[in-house]
Amino acid sequence: MTGGWLDLFDGVGHVARDVVLALGPLLVLAFLAQFTALRLRWRRFVHVAVSFVVAGIGLTLFLQGVNAAYVPLGQAVGQVLAAKARAWLLPVGLLLGVVATVAEPAVTILRDEVRKASAGAIPGGLLLVALAGGVGASVALALVRTLTGMPIWYILVPGYAAALILARRVHPEFVAIAFDSGAVATGPMIVSFIVALGLGAAAALPDRDPLLDGLGLVSLVALAPILSVLILGAILRQKERAGDESRRQPARQKSEL
Repeated sequence: MTGGWLDLFDGVGHVARDVVLALGPLLVLAFLAQFTALRLRWRRFVHVAVSFVVAGIGLTLFLQGVNAAYVPLGQAVGQVLAAKARAWLLPVGLLLGVVATVAEPAVTILRDEVRKASAGAIPGGLLLVALAGGVGASVALALVRTLTGMPIWYILVPGYAAALILARRVHPEFVAIAFDSGAVATGPMIVSFIVALGLGAAAALPDRDPLLDGLGLVSLVALAPILSVLILGAILRQKERAGDESRRQPARQKSEL
């Protein structure tokens, strides 16, 4: 029993080393900034340094959990559904895409920052719905591509063309939010599980190559939030125009009188 629990921490040393290599330079830069420009009170700076340590421990545990649980689970789910229950592959992929997006820390940060920067004009909950719906739809579409063997550029080229067209029909702030959303949506929670799901499904299909048909999900996941947020921006702009028009009509009636 004990050995089984200890298996969860296999390879944790390599994960910790990668985290140290990632956060170490940032901590060194923080020290250099403290001595050259920041000049924070030392008590405050100690809090910053301790926060780096806490973040490193949390990131190590998070990535170890992803490697030990999320990736194997995603592969197993993809293999089982593709081999025994293909009819459930698309709805399950849609649901998993939505759930993974809601749980993605980077998405939560983006939602809160957009709400703060817009002073509540762009509701965080509405943005989250757009992101989750877009990612869920992209996962289902990616699994359709895996099942059919459709070339990925059949989806990417029209998708980005539609994004460029929509970008001219929304407020500029929505363009920035949309393209940031594409990068944010490809965080560790989503990528680790969804990529494993696609690879597992492709491996279970006898006429599919996991390298050709199992990969490519990340590119679709990055595209879908761009489109969904731009569509949200177009809808809100249309409502804004309708509201402006309804306010102008009473003014026109008064001027005619």
